[in-house]
Amino acid sequence: MLAYQHALHRAGSSVRTYTTGSSAKTFSNQAVLPRLPIPNLNLTSARYKRSLLPLLSASEHASVSKKIDNFFGPNGLAETLQQRLRDLDDQETALGLNWIDRLWLKKGYLEYRIPTLINVNWWNQFRDPVTGLGKGAEQGKVTDFQLRRSAGMIAGLIDYSNRVNNEEIPPDVSRSGPFCMHQLKSMFGTSRVAAPDCDKVVTQWPCLVKHINVIYKDQIFDVQVIGPNGETVPTKTLESQLRQVVDQVDQTPIEQRQLAVGVLTTEHRDTWGPIRQQMETEATNAKSLKNIDNSLFVFCLDDYSSPLDLDSSHRNIFHAKNGRNRWFDKALQFIVENNGRAGINGEHSPADAVIPARIVDDILAREFIEDTMSAGAFSNLQKPKLLNWQVSSSLGQAIQTAEKNAAALISDLDSVLLHYEGYGSNKMKQAKVSPDGWLQMVYQLAYYRQYGKSCPTYESASTRKFRAGRTETVRSCSVETVEFTKAWDDKDINMPKKLELFSDAIETHMEYMKAASNGHGVDRHLLGLRNQMTPEEAESEGAAIFQDPSYWGSQYWLLSTSNTSPGDLAWGGFGAVVPEGYGSNYAIGKDRVRLSITSWNSYAGTDSSAFRKTVQGVLDDFGDVAERYLIKK
Repeated sequence: MLAYQHALHRAGSSVRTYTTGSSAKTFSNQAVLPRLPIPNLNLTSARYKRSLLPLLSASEHASVSKKIDNFFGPNGLAETLQQRLRDLDDQETALGLNWIDRLWLKKGYLEYRIPTLINVNWWNQFRDPVTGLGKGAEQGKVTDFQLRRSAGMIAGLIDYSNRVNNEEIPPDVSRSGPFCMHQLKSMFGTSRVAAPDCDKVVTQWPCLVKHINVIYKDQIFDVQVIGPNGETVPTKTLESQLRQVVDQVDQTPIEQRQLAVGVLTTEHRDTWGPIRQQMETEATNAKSLKNIDNSLFVFCLDDYSSPLDLDSSHRNIFHAKNGRNRWFDKALQFIVENNGRAGINGEHSPADAVIPARIVDDILAREFIEDTMSAGAFSNLQKPKLLNWQVSSSLGQAIQTAEKNAAALISDLDSVLLHYEGYGSNKMKQAKVSPDGWLQMVYQLAYYRQYGKSCPTYESASTRKFRAGRTETVRSCSVETVEFTKAWDDKDINMPKKLELFSDAIETHMEYMKAASNGHGVDRHLLGLRNQMTPEEAESEGAAIFQDPSYWGSQYWLLSTSNTSPGDLAWGGFGAVVPEGYGSNYAIGKDRVRLSITSWNSYAGTDSSAFRKTVQGVLDDFGDVAERYLIKK
């Protein structure tokens, strides 16, 4: 194990050591992580005003600037609220958290009321097996290849969960120091629980349950996958457990099967919450719900295969058929079709993309490892047990309504993929351009070409270098990006000037990214301050900054983006966050870029396929310019 000196970022902190290497314990660096800073009021004021410049007219900006100065200035309300944030931070730090962690969980996720299906949950489609996909089968059937790949994945996931329990996952570190690993504790055995007004998350660490839930033809099973004393079982035994689930369902007449209760997890949270509470008053339903909440993860066996076309196949991982054969409230939900194509759908509140992505990469990199145990080495697992539901007439009607609502939401989704093979990070670095900055400028120019204007743009930045850090917002649309986009297609501006503006825009973006990653972004600080106000203060003149349309308007993300590079083993996406906007996840590999684009069909002004074409055109243009002007031969 190697030990390095690491100076903590918090003023007055002493120099401490952190651990790295394959033998370092997963959570060994948590105690030495610095506290997430509460940003300086003056810096937030200045950065916020600058972020509004490209979005407002001169008169609008002058008006709101007065409100900002009044709020942040001497004796302004912000000083009082800042002290309350410091007090909150002291309380949360004593719990191993920080001033924004639980507040962001509540405001960013758990109080969000519209369906989590598409709107909150994220998806990843896995690369196909190196041996190729299976042949599939007619609809309504499973295949041996499907069950074999599923069993291997389950074995890999159990191994990963055990390594988390035993702190055998090496802690993440970078050149600047260690990263917080606490989100790993909220992956296995974790569920979002619907409730009126505000949901909750239930989790456990170490996660010592021995079962998963397998869903096949909407029938949900409790399936033991770990021995009674924590023993690892052969993959062939897991495959046998899955086969027993399939046989039990297929041998049950359709009219005797349980209704598709999982569809309820696609509903509006204020619809599903009261339904779930009512279900919990009935012993059978309460027992089944608890079984799902506590299980390691959910595994879905689909009795069909999607078309191989990427624009079609990813949709099944995204939302399935009318939300059927799924449980969207689970932190980790894996899907395998009957030709072996696979993916994951995750509920977003417990963790950010990098955490489950690391789990996925681990199991895919080791896929189809041969069993070291014989098939008969372990056989004393309980047989899979069907979860029973007491379904009243009103609950049955609620399930039917939920499926209709899910179908309507899914039909409104316009989702496409672009797997761009022209170049990747290698060429970007040869051109001496940050790959992330490159892609952000692609989005800025593509949107400007499509609509003739710029728009509020979100990119997530990780704050995991701090204790309990999650994300901060990078406001990608800036004064510099607007100047760059306006100039790029102007024939009267020469290429050296365009490249200068391109460079300035990327430099500004990277400065904001650095500030956000260091805990000095705008959005989380403003959220924290706003939530310290009393109702009277919120209505006062001193809080006019939050009453101004620019506050919510600047967060109306017509472009919402997220970088999950390199995406070699899986790629994914999420839904557009506003009705008029686009959502785009991108992964930059060495020689290609994979990205998804979503929007809503109900808004006539957006078109994911058209925007994809524009994005591809910008990628082509940037590659050509790099070859001609930026890469030294």
